[in-house]
Amino acid sequence: MTSAAITHGLFHLAIKTADLGRTRAFWTGVIGLREIARPDFGYPGAWLACGQPGGQAIIHVYAGGPALGPGGQVPHGSGAIDHVSLACSGYHAYVARFRAAGLDWREFLVPGTTLWQLFVYDPSGVQLELTFEGAVEGGAPPDMSAARVYRAGSSFFDPLAYPALTALTPPPRSGEPHDATP
Repeated sequence: MTSAAITHGLFHLAIKTADLGRTRAFWTGVIGLREIARPDFGYPGAWLACGQPGGQAIIHVYAGGPALGPGGQVPHGSGAIDHVSLACSGYHAYVARFRAAGLDWREFLVPGTTLWQLFVYDPSGVQLELTFEGAVEGGAPPDMSAARVYRAGSSFFDPLAYPALTALTPPPRSGEPHDATP
């Protein structure tokens, strides 16, 4: 037993959703995480892990009663958290996935570094920042045109225009509804 207080890293991020099927499809079909076994907490959800063998469940999704806010609705967005950043590779492959899924996204070059970034929203309005080491990525650098550049503090999430992701939607797991709410 140690008496030192040490933080080793982020263990997971929990996301509330009104549409478990579409959220699962985004995180697995677009972002490339894989679903792993999840304990039975008595409400619907999913644990999603990085694709490599032994990858940790970094995203926990939950739906149903525990996902509802005080008004009985699942909240959108990330509250005081601006975005979640994931270290990635395959910049142009992600752009192709966003296009194929009908998603809107933004691009950025981190000033004074070789880092490239993509910004996209999940179906619950959680903003993701995918960060890439540009020195090892092939192809053109991020599009910094006015229509595509990321601007901190400026949301481009529109829940009414968010795609259905039906082509990416995996079948519901046994005993679990496709959508957690009607």
